[in-house]
Amino acid sequence: MLKFAANLTMLYTDVPFLERFGRARVSGFDAVEFLFPYSDGLDAVTTVAREAAVTIALFNLPAGDWEHGERGIAILPDRRAEFRAGVAEAIRYATALGVQRLNCLAGRRPDDLPEVEAWAVLRDNVRYAADELAKAHLTLMLEPINPYDIPGFFLNRTSEVIDLIREVGRSNIQIQYDIYHLQRTQGEIIGTFRTLREHIGHIQIADNPGRHQPGTGELNYKRIFSALDEAGYTGYIGLEYIPQGRTEDSLEWWRLYQNGQFAG
Repeated sequence: MLKFAANLTMLYTDVPFLERFGRARVSGFDAVEFLFPYSDGLDAVTTVAREAAVTIALFNLPAGDWEHGERGIAILPDRRAEFRAGVAEAIRYATALGVQRLNCLAGRRPDDLPEVEAWAVLRDNVRYAADELAKAHLTLMLEPINPYDIPGFFLNRTSEVIDLIREVGRSNIQIQYDIYHLQRTQGEIIGTFRTLREHIGHIQIADNPGRHQPGTGELNYKRIFSALDEAGYTGYIGLEYIPQGRTEDSLEWWRLYQNGQFAG
């Protein structure tokens, strides 16, 4: 059976971040993921994760000024030092928290930054991050994100990530396969997954339109889950969706899936 991780940035948002670990455990999750742990501090995150007895599947490298719209700094020529300091900080957190995968958000390309220069900076930064993560036996994830939710985001399609992986030439880089984002940009969710299976290290889900829980939109998640299972996918699937109503109520699809009754 597939393994699911509650995304604590998107779910249980009626309580502060540190209280969401326990809520996820009460819901039945033994794994969680989230965007960033840094503002709450390593000691606090370590404590609540241990008390809730949950595995942390993944979080992101520091991604700049999130509150003011930055969505990664890996393509920005004048932020190389900040990016590299963020890699070190993420590794420190991941090592202490037992996290095996860290996601790198490329960021939005400013209008005055030529695409070829942004690509060169991204390639160098990704190579640096992969090498540093390899020393700690960690895997670097790269995520294509749709340009409708995040206009100007530099990586939109899996083909771009594959090109980057090949240019960087490091074995500890994988794709973060976010089904919601990829449905909006390229579709062919099952076929693309089968083609790129060896490169995919983590999956995230939400339905489309609306980015709500499975069963609320156009995606046939029953078929998608069957395809992932049949392909032998053993990684986590992060629930990175906006719940309709209370988070616990939005998990009815998951309870049905566990009982073999999910029809979505």
